[in-house]
Amino acid sequence: MLGNFDFDIIARSWVYLFQTGMVFTLQLTGLAMVGGILLGTLLAMMRLSSSRALSLAAGTYVNLIRSIPLVLVIFWFYFLVPYIAAWVIGAAEPVKVGGFSSALITFIMFEAAYYCEIMRSGIQSIPRGQVWAGQALGMNYWQSMKSIVLPQAFRNMIPVLLTQTIVLFQDVSLVYVLSIPDFVGAAAKVAQRDGRLVEMYTFVAVVYFVLCFALSALVKRLHARVAIIR
Repeated sequence: MLGNFDFDIIARSWVYLFQTGMVFTLQLTGLAMVGGILLGTLLAMMRLSSSRALSLAAGTYVNLIRSIPLVLVIFWFYFLVPYIAAWVIGAAEPVKVGGFSSALITFIMFEAAYYCEIMRSGIQSIPRGQVWAGQALGMNYWQSMKSIVLPQAFRNMIPVLLTQTIVLFQDVSLVYVLSIPDFVGAAAKVAQRDGRLVEMYTFVAVVYFVLCFALSALVKRLHARVAIIR
């Protein structure tokens, strides 16, 4: 089998795959991570709020999103966002959102549900006495969260947040179903052009394995360094 394996196609294509596909994948992963953490933190604070309406709304959103396969969410947003945007601005025709913007919105909305649960666990790991101390100093709920709870929660949750980001990095490959040129999509184009599917998909698998394994090892080491010892 290895005798028929064409290593030359990998040598000729790896620059294109990384410059085009991997750059797109990393950009989408980074932006979706930032947006997902921000929205997820807001959702976590809503879930822990004393307001029943806020808690119910955030809980419903999180449970709904986590119950739907990501690939379906990708399709929904890709086809529905142009019509939703047209409805918001009152346009007669669907707005051309673009594949990258549509994918970014999808991953922010989807990953926020998972980041929310991570942040909620991190917030709940902080002793309630610190919140009460903040209230004794005249802080309200949001001020206590911002100045006391969230900084410690983020430090505790950094390893778990990064682990979820590794999962996000892998999930970004699903935009391939929309013919968006991420790392997998770029490899698929080369594979179909030259008829070398085994070589290209094997190379993609090896790259993902090396990157994710290395990142997982770094997260494991980071966990020992940043966790707050109690």
